[in-house]
Amino acid sequence: MVDVSEKPATLREATAEGTVAMKPETLELIKGDRAKKGNVLEAARIAGIMAAKKTSELIPMCHPLLITHVSVDFSLDEPSSSIGILATVKVTGQTGVEMEALTAVSVAALTIYDMCKSYDREMTISDIRLMQKSGGKSGAFVRGKE
Repeated sequence: MVDVSEKPATLREATAEGTVAMKPETLELIKGDRAKKGNVLEAARIAGIMAAKKTSELIPMCHPLLITHVSVDFSLDEPSSSIGILATVKVTGQTGVEMEALTAVSVAALTIYDMCKSYDREMTISDIRLMQKSGGKSGAFVRGKE
């Protein structure tokens, strides 16, 4: 683990995104809240939030953090028959929350897959990536503006 004990605590924020592509019928089931396992998006939101909080238990060299905010939001895209996932994580601490945001998106996507796999085993999880981060010694990062 990297020693961060000498670093000052600052406000740090990271946003990540990802996509789950599926059959149009599967998207309609989710949109209409008709999946057998329950409300897919709310279950995925809760799973993503819980995952962000447990990232240090999943990724070996991540520091445990006292996260101050996590949001997981979804956008349904009917033309591409996909769901976009956007997670934002905040902390006032000595290290960033990029891994927490990426983990939130990943677990939210996996939850969507799990809840809908009986309808559509060809769902594809893709494009999980950091979109922006702020705070800390390295400063701000915004994808596409390096």
